[in-house]
Amino acid sequence: MYVDEWEIDAIYSGTQKCLSAMPGISLISFNKRAIQKLNKRKTSVNSWFLDLNLIMNYWNGGSKRTYHHTAPVNMLYGLHESLVMILEEGVENSWARHKKNHELLKNGLEAMDINFLVNKKDRLPQLNSVIIPKGYDDEKVRSILLNDYNLEISAGLGAYTGKIWRIGLMGYSSRKENIVLCISALKEILRR
Repeated sequence: MYVDEWEIDAIYSGTQKCLSAMPGISLISFNKRAIQKLNKRKTSVNSWFLDLNLIMNYWNGGSKRTYHHTAPVNMLYGLHESLVMILEEGVENSWARHKKNHELLKNGLEAMDINFLVNKKDRLPQLNSVIIPKGYDDEKVRSILLNDYNLEISAGLGAYTGKIWRIGLMGYSSRKENIVLCISALKEILRR
């Protein structure tokens, strides 16, 4: 993401996604426009933990040292290591790996007549929503994947419950051996 070049006002991400760090912390960035908007807020924030003005004053030295939360130190070390891994691979190489692995997954699924929910031009390589073939029980297939193959894919949400599977190819887990396992496991389960 080219946050500055694209003039994104505010952006955040969960570290457990493509960074492959532990869940529970977020990267967050605000540009000057967003900070000005925060500073002009007229209503008080209900939660001390979510008061971004308090936190920004703390970070920028605009107020005396105020305890606002305990930093998740071990999670920060884990995030650091995940960022080192991306740096060592190279961001562009990581993007290329995700795209290549998406193509591998796509080809394997389409060979089993499993189709994608999203049009090809709108897909993200990391997020793969596929339509559950008719006659197969969503929960049963996912349960077998988890219990017999130690492989977890996600259920559809909302209107897509029981209609799609969500197969994530994010970060370190986006590896050829994981995709081969997923495709071969699905083949075996659907054949039963």
